[in-house]
Amino acid sequence: MIDFTNINYLEIGNAKQQAVFRLLTKYRIFQILESYQPILAGTIPIEIDIDTSDLDILCCVVNAAEFKEILQNEFSNHENFELVETHTNGLPTIICRFVLGNFPIEIFGQNKASDKQQAYRHMLIEYRLLQEKGNDFRQKIIALKRQGMKTEPAFALLLGLSGNPYEALLEIE
Repeated sequence: MIDFTNINYLEIGNAKQQAVFRLLTKYRIFQILESYQPILAGTIPIEIDIDTSDLDILCCVVNAAEFKEILQNEFSNHENFELVETHTNGLPTIICRFVLGNFPIEIFGQNKASDKQQAYRHMLIEYRLLQEKGNDFRQKIIALKRQGMKTEPAFALLLGLSGNPYEALLEIE
């Protein structure tokens, strides 16, 4: 099992993962966010990304004002910078988006341990399923994503899960 809580696995991954590692290292993204337990989640770590996939960085945020100030100070000079406060899964959430190199980045902060957040849990479940079901299944997921389907609904469709795909995936955790 890959330790997804440390980005070093990217350094020996596929070409895109290596490019992501170089980018995150060059711009010191994880060092800047270090006190927020940053974890790269989403499709790139588990190799089901498509050309438009972004880098999803999960953070555990206790002090929202301090977190927003760091995001503003460190990333506001990057292309398409946006800082949004919302609620996700019943929790106050800070989302910061910008483009770095050729990669859209989304930093997602909640007052919840990064490795307990829904996106990370989904990724671990999806990784396990990809390992179990093999490359044919992986290619079907990627094909659905290229047609515009989001990741969790694509998994739910291929697995025959009913109801809310985000909740249904967590049920097989």
